[in-house]
Amino acid sequence: MKKLKIKTGDTVRIIAGDHKGVEGKVVSVDREKNKAIVEGANMVSKHQKPSASNPQGGIVKKEAPLHISNLALIDAKSGDTTRVGYEVKDGKKVRVSKKSKEVI
Repeated sequence: MKKLKIKTGDTVRIIAGDHKGVEGKVVSVDREKNKAIVEGANMVSKHQKPSASNPQGGIVKKEAPLHISNLALIDAKSGDTTRVGYEVKDGKKVRVSKKSKEVI
C-alpha cells in the first residue's frame, strides 16, 4: 500500500472534476484504491431496498469516493491549497505545509 499525504480529518479542496472548487473535510480514506470521501462533495443517489432498519427503502443521497489526485490540502494559516512535505522534529516524522512551512 502506498503512503498518502491526505488523512482523515484534513480540510481539502477538489481541484478537478465535476465538483471542482468544493471544500470539505475528509471523512474516510481508502489506501488500497487511492480514494477519499469528502463531506458534502460528490453526492450520488443510491437506491436502497427496504430492510429491517429502513422499512421504507427509497433513494438516499450519499458521498461517493474521489481519487486522491483530485484533492489538494488546504493550509490552515493562509486558507489556500498547499503541497505536503515531511520533516523530522524532536525525533518524530511530521507533515509540513510547503507554503507556510508549518506542521500540519
